Amino acid sequence: MFNRVIGDSRFELTFADFLEQCGDVVSYTKNYLAVNFKLDYVNANGDISNYYPDFIVKLSNGRVVIVETKRQEDLNVPPKMEQLQQWCEDVNRVQTKTKYDFVFVDDVGFAKYNPKTFDAVLTGFRDHKSDAAE
Repeated sequence: MFNRVIGDSRFELTFADFLEQCGDVVSYTKNYLAVNFKLDYVNANGDISNYYPDFIVKLSNGRVVIVETKRQEDLNVPPKMEQLQQWCEDVNRVQTKTKYDFVFVDDVGFAKYNPKTFDAVLTGFRDHKSDAAE
């Protein structure tokens, strides 16, 4: 559907290139303002903010994964990931057609572990995951 990926950072462009090479990825999009998938969350200062996850990825098994990529973790990453986990749990509770999941991918870990499949990302990047998110 889209033939161009716009990234907010070099790492986002690197990650998009990785997604292009993954045999287990059917499609993906960079979540930019025109897509407008956003979540409200309480930021580190206690204010309500909008959070736009970086990518929406559809896998060959039908699962949809929301991906947050970061160069380095900041104080707002944990509350964003908590809200994203809650969103996935809520969506999965009210419908069963599509399973939604999320993953946080940092550039240092990505470069170090050099995953070859998206499944390797899901199993290797467990920060911000809880047993309830499984």
